[in-house]
Amino acid sequence: MQNFEYWNKTKIIFGKGTEEQIGNETAQYAKKVLLHHSGGSTVKTGLIDRVKDSLKKAGVEWVELTGVLPNPRLSLVNKGIDIAKKEKLDMILAVGGGSAIDSGKAIAIGAVNDGDVWDFFDRKRNTDKALPVATILTIPAAGSESSISTVITNEEGPWKRGVNLECIRPVFSILNPELTYTLPSYQTACGVVDMMAHIMERYFTKEPNVEVTDELCEGTLRAIIRNARKIFSGGEKDYAARAEIMWAGALAHNNLLDTGRIGDWASHQMEHELSAIFDIAHGAGLAIVFPAWIKYNIKEDTPRLARFAAKVWGVDGAFYNYEQAALEGVSRMENFFKSIGMPVRFKDADLDAAHIPEMAKRAVHFGPIGNYRKIEEKDTVAIYKLAAE
Repeated sequence: MQNFEYWNKTKIIFGKGTEEQIGNETAQYAKKVLLHHSGGSTVKTGLIDRVKDSLKKAGVEWVELTGVLPNPRLSLVNKGIDIAKKEKLDMILAVGGGSAIDSGKAIAIGAVNDGDVWDFFDRKRNTDKALPVATILTIPAAGSESSISTVITNEEGPWKRGVNLECIRPVFSILNPELTYTLPSYQTACGVVDMMAHIMERYFTKEPNVEVTDELCEGTLRAIIRNARKIFSGGEKDYAARAEIMWAGALAHNNLLDTGRIGDWASHQMEHELSAIFDIAHGAGLAIVFPAWIKYNIKEDTPRLARFAAKVWGVDGAFYNYEQAALEGVSRMENFFKSIGMPVRFKDADLDAAHIPEMAKRAVHFGPIGNYRKIEEKDTVAIYKLAAE
């Protein structure tokens, strides 16, 4: 087990009606905020009106910036940075899913750091300064509500890249599972895959003797699968299942499941190229890439992958060797993804395999990716091809 420090400053306010607390909580940090959201479902459901009422009662002013899209765009981030500087804002309040929160985090960086904010995503600069960020989560998926991560798409590439900075971890986040009742099934499914992928990236490690964290990963994955099946079997308004999924999404990416280990993250890097080029939802792209990555790595560490099959997917002793068990685990994972409406091959999402050489080169732009197994450009090509078969 690796040495580690675990600290998470995000205050989680979880449960029914908790969005009503947004004004009083925000007033502890700011007098004037950027209210950042998509302008879509958060408005239609009346959530933004409730947020504004709460802010007004608490004496907090706001400037509104809407227009967040899936795979949030650098152009909107730059617009938000200009507003934050001009209006002398104290905080970013992001309402929505990972896209709104990631966009808000990038604005928070650029608001207090001169120059091009993309420099931080392009690995040219680092910082420990950002405006405080707070969130109201409506789509459990990215885990951005309590993480140090933000991922932004630069339309000029297009490039999709991420930054990990402690200064952008939200100071508080409000999580009300009731806000997820009206989510389209596709968004719910994308979120389920996204949070599962966050755990699997951490689970596949070469670090020995991390049993407690292994069990936490496996148990959380089983809980996600079990409760997702409830939701997709007619339980769209099953509060208990929605609550389990929402809490799992936060745990999946708040670094608790990193403790004592070094995760992989090659699949995320590879998926970013799918999102950048095809603008596919992140969770859907991960449903395509991750099974292919596992298949490519089965001979690299078959006992580990067989354990994953047994502990997460219930593959039992009827399989007489590790490789057979691991392959059955991948098959069950793909069947689960398909059962909730996710693609598992390029053709399922109408992705053009002709882009594989280009994506492979872009994925290793900064050098080999992954820690479980170092992935070079040729490996990336092979994994994409498995995903395209």
